[in-house]
Amino acid sequence: MDCKTTDLLDFAQTGFFSKLILDYLEGDPALAPFQSYSPSIHAFSEAIQAKKKEHVDRRVLSEVIKSQYGPDLLSPQTESIIDSLNQPTTFTVTTGHQLNVFGGPLYFIYKIITTINLAEAVEKANPGTRIVPVFWMATEDHDFEEINHVHLFGKQLKWDSKQGGATGRMDPRDMRELLRQFREILGRSAQAEELASMFEVAYSGHRTLASATRYFVHQLLGKYGLIILDADDPRLKALFSEIIKQDILEGISGTAVSKTNEQLEQAGYKTQAHPREINFFYLEDGLRERIVFEEDAYRVLNTDKCFTAESLTREIDLHPQRFSPNVIMRPVYQEKILPNLAYIGGGGELAYWLQLRGVFQAYQINFPILLLRNSVLLVDEKSARRLESLGIPPASLFQPEAQLMTSFVKTHSRHELSLDEEKRLLEQLFDRIGEKAYAIDPTLKDSAEAEKAKALNSLKNLETKLTRASKRRFDTELGQLSRIRQKLFPNSGLQERHDNFIPFYLQYGPSFIDQLKHKLDPCINKFQILSVS
Repeated sequence: MDCKTTDLLDFAQTGFFSKLILDYLEGDPALAPFQSYSPSIHAFSEAIQAKKKEHVDRRVLSEVIKSQYGPDLLSPQTESIIDSLNQPTTFTVTTGHQLNVFGGPLYFIYKIITTINLAEAVEKANPGTRIVPVFWMATEDHDFEEINHVHLFGKQLKWDSKQGGATGRMDPRDMRELLRQFREILGRSAQAEELASMFEVAYSGHRTLASATRYFVHQLLGKYGLIILDADDPRLKALFSEIIKQDILEGISGTAVSKTNEQLEQAGYKTQAHPREINFFYLEDGLRERIVFEEDAYRVLNTDKCFTAESLTREIDLHPQRFSPNVIMRPVYQEKILPNLAYIGGGGELAYWLQLRGVFQAYQINFPILLLRNSVLLVDEKSARRLESLGIPPASLFQPEAQLMTSFVKTHSRHELSLDEEKRLLEQLFDRIGEKAYAIDPTLKDSAEAEKAKALNSLKNLETKLTRASKRRFDTELGQLSRIRQKLFPNSGLQERHDNFIPFYLQYGPSFIDQLKHKLDPCINKFQILSVS
């Protein structure tokens, strides 16, 4: 496989990133109160010193990870990496994601590779430290509809299940029909057999979706030193239990985030995460429901469970694993149990992280460096050749389709389709007429302006007709261009948020992952267009 960068775009050029994220990447001073470090490799030395001052129970952390891997996945290399977490000079950089079937959209892979490459870059820039890349599986998330499907070859494959509760605890062994459809759609190539076997072992040979996901992610990316963590564990929750009690009983996170949201909105930004009075769920097999305070009691919605402050405290002490943080408190849990320096996420994730610094300050936990993951447009060889023949650089595809088509026609037409010069002359003419009208009768100025607007609008309509007529001469080329754009921007969205890695893996095998790792620079702060052949 050959993979080369053909273009690097500023994120603002793509039209797919919010003002908040663009300003954050540009270092806008208005966002300084909401972060502890700049999103830069240079900030890590300071973050290392700050994290050294915190207590992280490294022994429990490493024991939990080893037990989760088990003998089948715990190679000498992996065990050595996990053991290194016991050393005070070892730190982590982390990304997280839901447990999408078959990996979900492409950016799942990009997030993890960004994290792996960042770990290598930080370790190189800070001699004497070891940096471990961690994939935090969102095993306690209960939004099954978000993770139960994948888009492959223009079709949606969907896992239908009546199971509920945390997705990480769901049993994937009822995916038999989905696996049958999956094998059928893959074909019979060597890579198809490899992928089919890997996912069949993952989903048919494991009792939980968490362990199944750990298996296939390890098979794809474990060789690069990635450690995969399931934080839905009573030993890890016990390390967090004091914060669970304090936050539920005192409402610290809700108050802190509400204050930050006001500050962000005053600075002109929209907020993404909205805190609740209690930012925890009650968690059991098949159940993940909000905890609310009603009628002087702590109740679990849609159940008959009810606690006093005293009985709730006892429940947390005895069963901390039954308390699941929501989007507000999950990052705090992560930073409490990991010797972590940075979180790598997409634009939406970083937006809600920027709402959380006040919560971290309240609990005296270091707020990590926030880095935007790599974003990529993969252009296959056939599409690249067709674009070249049409004289269209891939970067132009980020325009809305109608604008792209009009630009193509104006560029390739033998005739001048723009009436800008005529509009300019017309404006000058009507301005002179307006001056004469005003000199004769000032009340005629508005009439002159109205006539000018009508005339300019007529020219604009004529320009549209000229373009439309010219487009008919390029029906074939415009059809080709439209099909390419729909292929590379499914539903007019980013490819990485829709397509899966599997079609590329089928064509190129493991070298596809290797090439991505080679090409994705975690410090580049650009949207990459990669040509693959």
